[in-house]
Amino acid sequence: MSYLEIILLAFGLCADTLAVSMASGASMNRLTLGCHLKIDITLGMIQAFFIALGWALGAAFLSLIESVDHWIAFGLLLFIGGKMIVEALGSKEGEAGADLMRFPTLVLAGVATSIDALAVGVSIAMMGMLMFRILMTFVIVFAATALVAAVGLEVGKALKKMAGNLTGVLAGCILIAIGIKILVEHLPA
Repeated sequence: MSYLEIILLAFGLCADTLAVSMASGASMNRLTLGCHLKIDITLGMIQAFFIALGWALGAAFLSLIESVDHWIAFGLLLFIGGKMIVEALGSKEGEAGADLMRFPTLVLAGVATSIDALAVGVSIAMMGMLMFRILMTFVIVFAATALVAAVGLEVGKALKKMAGNLTGVLAGCILIAIGIKILVEHLPA
């Protein structure tokens, strides 16, 4: 997986984070640097942790599934991407945001927006990437998530409403495209 694909994957995983942070930004009266640091860093850390956890679980079982790993990665990314698209198209505009300044709510929001990252981490383990690239994936996912959360808070605060469902659809399409690419690269010529 190239760095460009890792970056696209990282941003593709952030659609839920964007929606939650925009809704929260729209509902917050005051958005300080401290608010940003608390929310952005926490959401980024949770997303990177779930990628790492998925990778660790996938690496533990890799020898058992090497012959079908590309099909599993494709299936997981297809499922996750499809789920994101369906959820984005089915969500209501202007749904109330969560108060992310309460730490328990922030952690729950982080976990809820990172569940997909667990399955993607399993997929990454099946690709046989070098350790440095895997570590860079964790860093890129953390940075992308923190950046998306920061942008989402600001956009939500400025607009005072949700920006629409396009981000979830786009993110789902990115994940499906990466899954198709993995499958095509591993199929016999």
